[in-house]
Amino acid sequence: MKLTFIGNGNMARALIKGLVSKYKIEVLGRNKLSLDNLKQEIPTISIGILKNDEDITNKNIILCVKPYSLDQLSLSGKAKSLYSVLAGTTIESLKNNISSNAYIRTMPNLAASKLKSMTTVTGDISLKENAMEIFNAIGTTLWLNTQKELDIATGLAGSGPAFLALVSEGLEDGAVNAGLKREDAQILTAGLFDGFSALLKDEKASNIKDAVMSPGGTTAAGYSILEKHNVRFSMIEAINVAYQKAIELGKK
Repeated sequence: MKLTFIGNGNMARALIKGLVSKYKIEVLGRNKLSLDNLKQEIPTISIGILKNDEDITNKNIILCVKPYSLDQLSLSGKAKSLYSVLAGTTIESLKNNISSNAYIRTMPNLAASKLKSMTTVTGDISLKENAMEIFNAIGTTLWLNTQKELDIATGLAGSGPAFLALVSEGLEDGAVNAGLKREDAQILTAGLFDGFSALLKDEKASNIKDAVMSPGGTTAAGYSILEKHNVRFSMIEAINVAYQKAIELGKK
């Protein structure tokens, strides 16, 4: 199958790196220098400047532009399928701007480039099998039944790498502040996240916490500080605000 990417920003690049071994990839964008750099990085793809009234007839489109750019696209013809990664942009909005036989909304994350994306998908059932096949190639994919659920998931799985990066930085800085070398703190944190991910596949987060936190121990001492400074509440609010932002973007 050939996939045509419209847009070549960070998310598109992550997806292309993950998918290029299994699919023929065409990338259309407006910045020639950026496209040339991508071609140099991934020689097997084909590139082209996105034209006004670009003909997308019978193409499998992966739409990776910014949400506010949707109205600025000038595409002609009817795509075979459209997979959109535009945060908050509803299928109804996509239909108003781009003609396709079927539509999918999806939210991968930056780990796609490492084949570790946690991707959520919703849309036309007729495309479900194809969508799951495509996005399972870059990690784990979860089909959701409604666009509302995908907007909520955007705040968790889509924005999550940035939230976890903040947690990672804080843990590393704490270790360095206590006297550990920066490079050692980075190695330890990476290993911590890798091991925690494996645990989380089989256990609830609360069970992992209880297994680690012994009475009066080091974990309990550190955990009390996190609760004192409302870390849990801040995470809850971060997801809610990201979800509300997705709704806002969808209305523009």
